[in-house]
Amino acid sequence: MSAALDTLVFPPAMAGEAVSGDPAEAAVLRAIQGVDAGLVVYRVAADRVGAALVFAPEVPLAKAMVMLPLCQVGFQNALGALAPPEVAVHLEWSGGVRVNGAGCGRFRAFASGDDAEAVPDWLVIGWEMPLWPPNEETGETPDQTALYVEGCADVDPGQLVEAWARHTLNWIARWEDEGAGPLHGEWRGLAHGVGEDVDVDGVSGTFLGLDESFGMLVRHGEETTLIPLTRNLEESP
Repeated sequence: MSAALDTLVFPPAMAGEAVSGDPAEAAVLRAIQGVDAGLVVYRVAADRVGAALVFAPEVPLAKAMVMLPLCQVGFQNALGALAPPEVAVHLEWSGGVRVNGAGCGRFRAFASGDDAEAVPDWLVIGWEMPLWPPNEETGETPDQTALYVEGCADVDPGQLVEAWARHTLNWIARWEDEGAGPLHGEWRGLAHGVGEDVDVDGVSGTFLGLDESFGMLVRHGEETTLIPLTRNLEESP
């Protein structure tokens, strides 16, 4: 059985806060109010689970956005440790999560501003994942799935939130100590759609991979276009 929400345990550098609404939007509100970095806002419901982490970047937004793929990798590591070994978890550059090839939740990014060269006051990275499909007619949306219909019925959603926080904190420490290299390599091995045709932000072509700042490289004919990671920012609610 799932642990009570108020018993979720987070690393010393983090604090938890349960909410009944969208965790990412709630985290943005708390960030605007000036909450300390390290707050994990989360929701564990009967059909969905999600969480969001508040950051206080010390680098310009263009570099701080590395926290989006970093949090994705932390999530993949967390779910990979809790799910059966045959369950495949991959990551989309634009924030989507793929479980056994089908879309299953997504990550979102918010910041206090959109100037790539300015240090933002705060940055919020959040995610949400369906535990059960919205209806029983799953054949109507074959490209979308839910965690519990992909062999993960024994994954405790509260433990998933806790594990995500721990793995994400570990990756933050590695990023601070070793730079983006290890993270870049880890994400590349988990990336969905490399080598395939994509249409992102009005740019169509072949997804070649990432540059050193995790920007998306798209080849169209003889031209290669770089789409910066900041294009994944959403407007604050």
